[in-house]
Amino acid sequence: MRSPALTWAALRDLKCGELEGAADGWGAAANRADAARDRIEQELLNGLRDTQQGEAATSAVARLRQLGRNFQYVYTECGLLRTTLNSLAHELKAQQRVLAGALDDAVTLRFTVHADGSVSYPAAGDGIIDDRPPQGGTASSGGLPALSAPSGLVAPNPNLAKAQDIADRLAGAVRAAAEIDWRYAGILRRLKAEEGLKVPASTWTDAAGDAAAVRDAAGAYLRNAIPHDATPAERHAWWAGLTQEQREEYLAVYPDRIGNLDGIPAVARDAANRDNLQLLIGKLAGRDDEKSVTQLAGLREIDRQLGAATQPPMFLLGIGDEGNGRAIVSYGNPDTARNVAAYVPGLNTSLDRDFAEGDLKRARDTAITAQRYDSSSAAIVWLGYDAPQAPDWFGSLAVMGEDRANQGGDAFRGFTNGLMVTSDHDDPHLTAIGHSYGSRTVGAATQQGDGMPGVDDIVLVGSPGVGVDRAEDLGVGKENVFVGAAENDVVTRLPSKQQVALGAASGPLAFVVGDIADQGDDDLWFGKDPASDAFGAKRFQVDEGPQLVSSRGLSIDAHSQYFDVAPERDNVSADNIALIATGNSRKIKTEEPR
Repeated sequence: MRSPALTWAALRDLKCGELEGAADGWGAAANRADAARDRIEQELLNGLRDTQQGEAATSAVARLRQLGRNFQYVYTECGLLRTTLNSLAHELKAQQRVLAGALDDAVTLRFTVHADGSVSYPAAGDGIIDDRPPQGGTASSGGLPALSAPSGLVAPNPNLAKAQDIADRLAGAVRAAAEIDWRYAGILRRLKAEEGLKVPASTWTDAAGDAAAVRDAAGAYLRNAIPHDATPAERHAWWAGLTQEQREEYLAVYPDRIGNLDGIPAVARDAANRDNLQLLIGKLAGRDDEKSVTQLAGLREIDRQLGAATQPPMFLLGIGDEGNGRAIVSYGNPDTARNVAAYVPGLNTSLDRDFAEGDLKRARDTAITAQRYDSSSAAIVWLGYDAPQAPDWFGSLAVMGEDRANQGGDAFRGFTNGLMVTSDHDDPHLTAIGHSYGSRTVGAATQQGDGMPGVDDIVLVGSPGVGVDRAEDLGVGKENVFVGAAENDVVTRLPSKQQVALGAASGPLAFVVGDIADQGDDDLWFGKDPASDAFGAKRFQVDEGPQLVSSRGLSIDAHSQYFDVAPERDNVSADNIALIATGNSRKIKTEEPR
């Protein structure tokens, strides 16, 4: 049964403040749930892990983590309710203003507005047939605007057009308000949780749908104000100018946009992305396409590590499922750290389990090693672009074009700019690290716009070239460009494009192990070898890594060990990277360039 039709009087008398008061109540509930989740994750779980062991402790940790997820779900849903009610009030207020303007005009003109929305007007104007003014009448909206009589020859009373305009405005405001009420009623009916204390994965799938529905309904209420096209400094100023309530609403409804916006403080990005992570898991759960299954495995592993409360603490600065996936993870708070290293991975990197286990470990190892030299240090792995994917290393050299490096370089520039903007320090020490194709991406970042202002040092490891032929062209001074190239790292010996053209008939393996591999001219696939004397960077010592071809078969592991810390291996590379990242480059162990 449909509710009674909305009238202009009901719209006029509607108390939107009561809707906003209800929104505040849901907001308070969301904040309490968020505080409870924080207490579980920051105090209870850490205390339990530090003091208790055994099956009982393991079981208690699992139950506390589930309780934390439940509070996270409560926080998300209550936040959506708050934004829905505030957006409803926002849109209804707009129609109340339209209505009030029409009623004010009616009072000024001394017209009478009737309960049904019709408008009576008095006699006025000059008669055409006699001297008497044309008589008054009543105008009502026919449902379509701007259909009033076009001229005084048809309706000579000038008040008719004015009354018709008022009636149409009244009817338009009422119709719009009724549509708004209907639209939001559907959204509010959806925002309900399943019965019981446990929040299963399927509920997060529903929550993802809820968030999308609230976004569609809320429309311009919040979304249009997000400064997507602004500079990181402008975004930082925008966020600083919001009230706490406004920030909470943005975090609840647009965690993906706020969490991935350079210039927003790390703590806010982390809070947004932790919620968005759950929504993404819910969104992808149950899908059977290869991309969804692959990304879901990576997301779940990141979620597991976040819940494990690793040290240094993790900050999730970016997460998304677009392209090959996005993930930006910092070990240590980059806003409070004096030293920040941002590492860009390369070829074959995507949001999958290997990334969540391997690349995150590299950043964590870097942070742990750096903190031995300066406790105020953070290390980041930045997967903010689509790195090339090559299922066959030796048969797919053509995949190594430069378009993705250029696109990724522009995005990385924005990220490093954001790090400078949000830092608590006037002049933090920032190091950009490029591994493999990621070094080409870092090189591209230095060649766009004004380069990478604020970046002090650049580290290139496992590099196939960076797009320039001299270290001084990277914009930080050649004395601040450092290169690690393992003796057995095949990627650092890729032939130049000219050499590939000459040896195309020799077979794919010839490019790296045959006659044409690096014929002594210091040219690699993307330009001059960064480890060469001609390039002019400082080369630091690294472990030579396993040979490409040995009795154990074919291995490219030498390409991926620059960051790793392990008791059974020489950790000179990781130590050197940490020294550079903490501003102690004078202490690194060097070796002669090629």
